[in-house]
Amino acid sequence: MTIIVKNKDTLIYDDFEFKCCIGKNGFTKTKIEGDGKTPIGKFSLGDLYYRKDKKRKPNTKLKIVEIKKNMGWCDDFKLKDYYNKLINLNSNIKGEKLFRRDYKYDFFIPIKYNWRNPTPGKGSAIFIHLTKNFKPTAGCITMAEKDFLILAKLIEKNTKIKIL
Repeated sequence: MTIIVKNKDTLIYDDFEFKCCIGKNGFTKTKIEGDGKTPIGKFSLGDLYYRKDKKRKPNTKLKIVEIKKNMGWCDDFKLKDYYNKLINLNSNIKGEKLFRRDYKYDFFIPIKYNWRNPTPGKGSAIFIHLTKNFKPTAGCITMAEKDFLILAKLIEKNTKIKIL
């Protein structure tokens, strides 16, 4: 089965339709780091990351990764070897902090956009993560926590996401 992001506020999986939000500048076929757009295409999903100190382990068939204080996601396009990959923030690598004070990354699933042999500058850290207000994102797809947990329970490691 495939998750379908039908438009800027609708995500569909099987018989389920969820409210979602995308990048503040809409969709694009030519993603650039920092453009505020959500990439169009069909992509695999990564593991499910979660904050064990704040949330219970989710019920899912995906591999689950506990978010630690030093974890980040490299968005520095000058660092080709690390770009769009999980990193240790104790190093001198610029990255998106995953252990946040807010709730947005209490649960998230990376979308494998620009994943294998990533091209620096073509976009990084594209996730399905949490929202409470459905404000547009920097390029990610957001969902309410209750909907995210329903989706996480339904999908499997070979589930794809198609962003139209």
